[in-house]
Amino acid sequence: MWWNSEAIENMVTRQFVSNRLNSQAVNRLDQRPDFGDDLTDSTYWEWIDEKARKLFLILADLGIPNRIFDVIDNSLEDEDLPFALDEVWRLRLSSSRSGRVDKKFYYRQFHYLLRELENGTHIDYEDHEVVPLEVVSKKSPVTQGQHVDQVTVATQPEMLFCRCRIRLGEEHTSEGEFMDDIESIKDIRNEHIMSYWASYTHKGYGYVLFTPPPEFSLKTLLTTMPGCLKKLEKQAQRQVVLSWIYCLAETVCFFHGRGRAHGNIRPSTVTFSKDNFVFLTGFTPFHITHLSGTTESPPFDREAYDYAAPEKVFALPSSSPGTLHHWLDNGDNDVHASPFNPQAADVYSLGCVILELVSFLFKKQGRPFAAHRSAKHRAAGRGGPFSDASFHENVIQIESWMAELSQEASKKDEPLFKGISPLLHVVEGMLAFFPHERITIYEVRDKIRQILVESCGIVEPHCLRPGLQWDVGLAGPRMRSDSEMSGASSGIRSFSTATTKRGSGSTDGDPKRMSAGTSIGSCTSSRGSDGGKEAARPRTASRVNHDSRTAAQLKMIALAQVCRAV
Repeated sequence: MWWNSEAIENMVTRQFVSNRLNSQAVNRLDQRPDFGDDLTDSTYWEWIDEKARKLFLILADLGIPNRIFDVIDNSLEDEDLPFALDEVWRLRLSSSRSGRVDKKFYYRQFHYLLRELENGTHIDYEDHEVVPLEVVSKKSPVTQGQHVDQVTVATQPEMLFCRCRIRLGEEHTSEGEFMDDIESIKDIRNEHIMSYWASYTHKGYGYVLFTPPPEFSLKTLLTTMPGCLKKLEKQAQRQVVLSWIYCLAETVCFFHGRGRAHGNIRPSTVTFSKDNFVFLTGFTPFHITHLSGTTESPPFDREAYDYAAPEKVFALPSSSPGTLHHWLDNGDNDVHASPFNPQAADVYSLGCVILELVSFLFKKQGRPFAAHRSAKHRAAGRGGPFSDASFHENVIQIESWMAELSQEASKKDEPLFKGISPLLHVVEGMLAFFPHERITIYEVRDKIRQILVESCGIVEPHCLRPGLQWDVGLAGPRMRSDSEMSGASSGIRSFSTATTKRGSGSTDGDPKRMSAGTSIGSCTSSRGSDGGKEAARPRTASRVNHDSRTAAQLKMIALAQVCRAV
């Protein structure tokens, strides 16, 4: 129980006080204090009720409630709290000279002097103050290390927060740097991002509370299905994942609409709660370093490499073997401060994530998909270079994978799968090799919304629901009936029957518009069972674009050699 003002007022009643005093002391409650002839008209009870509720509770906790009369006779009240340790003697709590009771009073008083954390606030607590929060779990399921846990606060006991602890000091993070970090993240708030809620300092550490707290990530989902999804019916699982896709697109629109970019979209930064509520993290250096507990960049961040846009990987400085992780940590996600378009890079990385989620619908996410991507880059023997499973270096494999998913979707009767082929067309536009060939995040969002409602029959994806309340039961949200869906999908293009103008190789009379991106419409064969036949290559781009991509690939090979050497 937290002793805030409301709890104290409700607890300290006449009956409560009388029950803790001896019979002789109870009789004194209606008397006036010894100094009261000319100074006050209040009785002892009225003084307690109006001015000394906290003092009485502290004395009752120490087992000396009768001392309240001596305290009042000294004209002391709650407003005099807190007493410094060398001032507690004024209360004359004990005849002993050991000072033991005085010390107990000193520490106990802070339980009734709570400064409560509120949304958007920062508090610098003194060492002996009590921070009104409770640790629910000492370790966050998604992050590693003891610096991140899950807590509840007194003002919002029904809410769960992710708390990040940061060591402050000359050899660590300075308080000034800590406050600068907070300023950089406190205004980036959205229900689908891990947002700043409050912060404080206490006993040499800085703490930041985020909401919602991550329970799982897409990275873990690629290997193991958590219980929160497993308990759902199959149709409900698929509806949740498809709704996630729309929510993620809507959330990236939030960043782009404010002139920012996420800059770090990959499976480990796509997280969700035990209620299957999806949200993004890892979008600032604070999130990347402090929440992950990473103090030094790894020699090679495989995940960052695999899901990064081609231009982001190729932008690494050739003069130094800096890692992509280090580049992400120190990069500026402000669109106007970057040498390339980080918003276009977001679209590419989100396309990779969406393709993983679509693969999940067919139980092919994670290792099977990664193995297919790296099939043409596998090293022979042990001790060779790593197999490159990145999206940007395996265009043909990505193309054949999408063709396979589209073909499987066409064989299923469930209405949800009617939207897979057009959804893959959206992904195709997102994975164009060149940034200027990609569709914008706003086009992505609008097309996905149309597909989910008109093709998949999901009446209200989460971000389209009034009030934005996430509530998926065991049977999932309501689906559209066959009559409601009749003719609704007539304007949505099928991935297996049409090609998009972006990334399809269609010139529209201008060879410079041809893209080196993926195009299922140009793919005439898929993965062979004998493994001996290659999937057909996409329609080639113009000589200019093809040559520029070749140069980029050569740079990529050089980067890969550096990574292998490390």
